[in-house]
Amino acid sequence: MAANPPLPSPTPISLLTAQHSTGHTHLIIGSNPLAASRATHSLSAGAKPILVSPTPPEELHYTLTQYITSGQLTHLSRPFESTDLFTLGREEVDNVVDAVFITLSPKDPSVPQISTLCKKNRIPVNVVDCPSLCSFSLLSTHLDGPLQIGVTTNGRGCKLASRIRREIAASLPQGLGSAVARLGDVRRRIIAEDKSSSSSGLDSEGLDDSVDQTSDFNKLVLEGKESEEEQKTRRMRWLSQVCEYWPLRRLAAISEEEILEGVLNSYHQSQQQKPSLTGGDGPRDKIGRVILAGSGPGHPDLLTRATYKAIQSADLILADKLVPAGVLDLIPRRTPVSIAKKFPGNADRAQEEFLEQALAGVKEGKTVLRLKQGDPFIYGRGGEEVQYFRQHGLGDRVVVLPGITSSLSAPLFAGVPPTQRDVADQVLVCTGTGKKGKAPVPPEFVESRTVVFLMALHRITGLVAELTEYLPEEQEAAEVKGRRKLWPVDTPCAVIERASCPDQRVIRTTLKRVAEAIEQEGSRPPGLLVVGRACEVLYTPEKGRSWLVEDGFEGLDLEFGNDFAAGALGVAGLA
Repeated sequence: MAANPPLPSPTPISLLTAQHSTGHTHLIIGSNPLAASRATHSLSAGAKPILVSPTPPEELHYTLTQYITSGQLTHLSRPFESTDLFTLGREEVDNVVDAVFITLSPKDPSVPQISTLCKKNRIPVNVVDCPSLCSFSLLSTHLDGPLQIGVTTNGRGCKLASRIRREIAASLPQGLGSAVARLGDVRRRIIAEDKSSSSSGLDSEGLDDSVDQTSDFNKLVLEGKESEEEQKTRRMRWLSQVCEYWPLRRLAAISEEEILEGVLNSYHQSQQQKPSLTGGDGPRDKIGRVILAGSGPGHPDLLTRATYKAIQSADLILADKLVPAGVLDLIPRRTPVSIAKKFPGNADRAQEEFLEQALAGVKEGKTVLRLKQGDPFIYGRGGEEVQYFRQHGLGDRVVVLPGITSSLSAPLFAGVPPTQRDVADQVLVCTGTGKKGKAPVPPEFVESRTVVFLMALHRITGLVAELTEYLPEEQEAAEVKGRRKLWPVDTPCAVIERASCPDQRVIRTTLKRVAEAIEQEGSRPPGLLVVGRACEVLYTPEKGRSWLVEDGFEGLDLEFGNDFAAGALGVAGLA
């Protein structure tokens, strides 16, 4: 069965696009203040606006007069004529105008006629305060350099759209647009310097704003075993990881020097340079300490009080890239922060750098916080780090703080109870990727078992094959009776990404379809896979539907008191 398209909205919505209007001809009909606003928008998009209005120049809006005087706006001081649509445009499109903005009152009898003529000739037309006469509408927009954010209520509340846009813009860190420009410049520079071929995918990667990361975004790359093509793309992969994982506040503050140091230089073909500590008070006589702390699955309200206190009091914070922005935003501005430069093919070296930084900080008398996602001892290398500090004589200077592990909390936020009487009486948490990328021994099928796989989505095809088929060495086994029990391909499963974050996503499907679903829907790391009948305890799949995608999370809005439980399940489509 082919993948199912998403269900259509009960009420038709707009297809949002970003139109490139450089050099286009925009016809503006009317001369009120709104016409001035339309002219401003057209000019900012690089278009050439033409104002058609019998209003004398001396009676026009001040802004329109300024544009006309400067030569940016052409004014035809006469009523609109139908031939204007086909004679005032660009020569390369047979003089047809590219868009029409009607700012006259919808009650004007000429407005419906102009709208009908435009639609008949497939000319985009916008009529103020009359959605039924429009073929396109304008969004309430926030502009910050190359960054544009638009909001629409699809004609149901334009004033509310403006309010929402202002709220969104106010929540963004200052300078984010400049950061977008700087990171874009770095991307182009990397492509130019690495002379990447089009087969590498770098020439087009990231140019489509409408898609998430590809399904192989976190594809395993073994250190020291990179192919020639992977070596070429090393710096681009690191830049992509920075854009995906760094908090927006940190990205907005990044300087050109930091980009050059962290991306263009540090991760060239040979990686000799070690990062130095940022900030600090210089050498100290006393020995400091290191705190390994888990930050939970994502939402900052899920931090333990102990970890929050550690964040507020640390002298230096070394954070894994998976620690979400909401948690990193709690770090005082005075505290130096380093984010792990881990990307496929560099994880071990980045881990070594972090340990060296932590060791240096402790020896300088600092309190160093190693901030991890989830729980530090659940696939967080926490035990390895404790061993490292013990080997360096600092075992008594290590404090480990637990965190809520995503392996148990993410299913909850997706409406999946890992245990349920008469359905699942055991939970198994395991990794989908072993050390050095080696595939771990797959767990056998137990009908009453729920299995949570961490670090598995980048190799989902291989994992499903290992669960549902015998390994080569198993096929060679003499006795069939000794083989493990395979998982049925129709076993329910759920992919849960960015659990408890605003952009949480859940894909509900079966083992048979999960690889296809991830390939089609893309990747939104970090994520995990839950397998077992528990996935359908609170969810009934639609007949004939291959998978269902659920976006968004609001389950920790505690202001609504007792509505919390219903709200949490409602987000998952279960209420």
